[in-house]
Amino acid sequence: MTTAGLIGLCLLSWWYVLDGAGTGMSALAMTTWEFPPPRYQGSADDWSWSYALVMLGMWWVMMVAMMIPSAAPTILLYLRVHRHHQRDAASAPPTLLFLCGYLLAWLLFSIAATLLHWLLERSGLLHSMLMWSSSRALTGALLLLAGVWQLTPLKHTCLIQCRSPAAWLAHRWRPGASGALRMGFHHGLFCVGCCWSLMLLLFAGGVMNLMWIAGLAIVVLLEKLLPRGAWLARIIGALLVAVGIALLTS
Repeated sequence: MTTAGLIGLCLLSWWYVLDGAGTGMSALAMTTWEFPPPRYQGSADDWSWSYALVMLGMWWVMMVAMMIPSAAPTILLYLRVHRHHQRDAASAPPTLLFLCGYLLAWLLFSIAATLLHWLLERSGLLHSMLMWSSSRALTGALLLLAGVWQLTPLKHTCLIQCRSPAAWLAHRWRPGASGALRMGFHHGLFCVGCCWSLMLLLFAGGVMNLMWIAGLAIVVLLEKLLPRGAWLARIIGALLVAVGIALLTS
């Protein structure tokens, strides 16, 4: 039942993204294989509060679509461990609260990303309609930032927590409903710490560019699930640094 619920949540999130996430445009219209994307002059349109909420919803739902597949093993393991503690396979575990805590962490990230989105549009560095970088310098800086973060000990520490759900649950276990919410939130913070710089690459390739959304989701999944995922993170980091420097110096 829980597995079906996670699959359903993920599919609904991807459907919402494909439909344009409330922006009024199809995601296909904002998708390009070209990198860096075609450069158009950005605009500095003001956002209404209703539009800001649409942007926040877009970012949050997009994070749900991208992160739930890689978080599912931890969520399902939490379900099993909770049932073992209850010694009753028929008990109703607070898995939903664990998931809510996890998504709350990504909501906080989405609020920050929405604010940055607004600032980049206001400065003319991000195209308001296509939602990708209008500046080669911004694109290069984002790639360099993401690449450097991939190589830091903090990235490695967060990635270890995400890659070892059994050890994480044993160390962080808290009983009850409040414990489930706190554990989900803490796990979400580790995932944010692991992936925030990769998510900011959406500004470089296109916030609603399906190629980048799917590509980054696959990278996150492979980093967390592959036996050599930590090495993959370092390789990707080195490549991002190289491409970032190339863009900034060309």
